[in-house]
Amino acid sequence: MPVAQKKGDFLKRNSTFGFELVILGRVPVKPHVPECVPIGHICQSLKMRLVVDAFPPACLYATLGQATAAVRNIVYFDLETMRSADDVGGWKHIDQMGMSVGVTYSTGNGGYSIYAESEVNDLIEELQRADLVVGFNHIRFDYEVLHGYTTLDLSQLPSLDLMVNLQEKLSHRLKLDSIANATFGTEKTADGLQALKWYKQGKLMEIAEYCCYDVKITKMVHEYGAENDCVYYNSRFGKKLSVEVDWSTG
Repeated sequence: MPVAQKKGDFLKRNSTFGFELVILGRVPVKPHVPECVPIGHICQSLKMRLVVDAFPPACLYATLGQATAAVRNIVYFDLETMRSADDVGGWKHIDQMGMSVGVTYSTGNGGYSIYAESEVNDLIEELQRADLVVGFNHIRFDYEVLHGYTTLDLSQLPSLDLMVNLQEKLSHRLKLDSIANATFGTEKTADGLQALKWYKQGKLMEIAEYCCYDVKITKMVHEYGAENDCVYYNSRFGKKLSVEVDWSTG
């Protein structure tokens, strides 16, 4: 089944999750404003830096009133693997685990993208185009998985690893589930072990669902922290605590 069809099926099945799904490839234009010009022309006049690679030229339109500032392309990112650490001989061989599904959310185009292993190069290219890549343990894990497919050093990309950032402040690791539960009253829908089982069963749709939800939670946590300068988490004793963060995207 083509990935595009998988993506369409996923979007229909998961509308209840409240993903900010949009028609990829289009910049919204207010219908009551008749005069619009190609974004390329606005970029030249305002010397703006916009990431437009993903949009067909015919769709690059924006109203003059809306194009007052460049859109910063923050890419939220997560992936799941084909194999466990035990399958590849330990955590020193993360680059041999293989990607089953990768998911991104780009603020540049306002949508989610789902990548199969055969499209891993497209995923890497999207990460390279980002002004900032945000994830949870993605520098030490997800990037290492992708290093099995590229000679590029992805750790050099502009990145904010929420787990690493919080660990530096608290001197211990937090789970994304703990933060999501304390901050929003929600939690992850599955875990990495379940994703591995799904892969062995050929249930890529379930993996994509889970991975998209993880990306959404990561995005929510980052945006909450950027706006409120703190996030909440549950301690090992079940107490709700807060930690200050400086995630302003300015």
